[in-house]
Amino acid sequence: MKSSDLFARAQGLMPGGVSSPVRAIKPYPFYTAGAHGPFLRTVEGQEFVDCCLGYGPLILGHAHDVVRQAIEVQLAEGWLYGTPCPHEIALADRICADHSSIEMVRFVSSGSEATMAAIRLARAATGKPDIVKIEGGFHGAHDAVLVQAGSGATTMGVPDSAGVVADLVRHTRQVAYNDPAALDAVLSSSEEIAALIIEPVMGNVGPVLPGENYLQEVRRITEDHDVLLIFDEVITGYRLGIGGAQKRFDITPDLTTLGKIIGGGLPIGAFGGRRDLMEMVAPQGPVYQAGTFSGNPLTMAAGAAALGWLHGHPEVYQHLDEGTKAIEDACEDADAGGSFVRLGSMFKYFFRAEPPKNYAEAKESDTTAFRRFWEKMLAKDIFVPPSQFETNFLSAAHTEEIIERIADAYRTCL
Repeated sequence: MKSSDLFARAQGLMPGGVSSPVRAIKPYPFYTAGAHGPFLRTVEGQEFVDCCLGYGPLILGHAHDVVRQAIEVQLAEGWLYGTPCPHEIALADRICADHSSIEMVRFVSSGSEATMAAIRLARAATGKPDIVKIEGGFHGAHDAVLVQAGSGATTMGVPDSAGVVADLVRHTRQVAYNDPAALDAVLSSSEEIAALIIEPVMGNVGPVLPGENYLQEVRRITEDHDVLLIFDEVITGYRLGIGGAQKRFDITPDLTTLGKIIGGGLPIGAFGGRRDLMEMVAPQGPVYQAGTFSGNPLTMAAGAAALGWLHGHPEVYQHLDEGTKAIEDACEDADAGGSFVRLGSMFKYFFRAEPPKNYAEAKESDTTAFRRFWEKMLAKDIFVPPSQFETNFLSAAHTEEIIERIADAYRTCL
């Protein structure tokens, strides 16, 4: 069956015909029959070089042998217990060893669940009701963080989805990224702020990179105001290297949320941090958090295998950085008037003259031009995320030859 036929059927069964909004490509999405290495294969048999990689988790590429074998071994032993399993200890030990800020960790089933629990923990630990998030920062689809980005340096929360109670998100304030003065101002304005939650590198609108010393200032300001700092590293965790953005930029947050890569491509989330904070989580403390699929043995095995491979092949990070540099060089050759942003294996071409420093500037990008570009790339069998506001990724499976193919497509299509 063709993708168009499948989508027509799906529209009568699922809202918008999809399980997540970004997949609703017009006039219809392609349907994937299989994937291996750097490639996706559609139901029609067409093969795309994949620069989406499940929106970030697949740093080893699709169906990597090490991860697949770990899943197969565990599969033979069962895939859901409802009891603790040895794999979760191994994965927790790895994560804690890789992050000096994480002394204890709790596994959940998604990044959304991780940020929701981290915010609940921060409120409980401080006894304060309010949080601050970055304009345009995405921390999942739960009510407290579904807040529309506003104009100006700071805004009070306005629901960004029907069904979100305004009374709830009034406890969520916002500041612009790369604006430490705005952060200082909003924290100075209230004694009721429990935490700042921030993507150290904005991943869902870019990437948008932190300015020089910005994250250091964020840490200083939050400490000065006795506000907890939550680093949302669901995207950047293990993507920017062992230890994530916090190690790369030498920042120690109070709490960290992780997801994507740590599950080896299976559903996962985690939150962790200082021991005194994490000991407040049930059953050890009064902050309730629970989940049937938390610590799922398949996910734990896959995650442990993926992180083990990364530890055994640290040179992969240099390969990925050189790959995005080659694509950047191709974009400079094209001289199409936009701007290329990259950090490690994360990259994006913005249809905007200068790299954006925050959400408001990212929104100035020419989305009509991006759509034309995206269609041209797809015609050259290169799949990048179908939004100007989603990060592109490379994986260990993208060889130099494949990367040059991507670079040539950028050069031609721009």
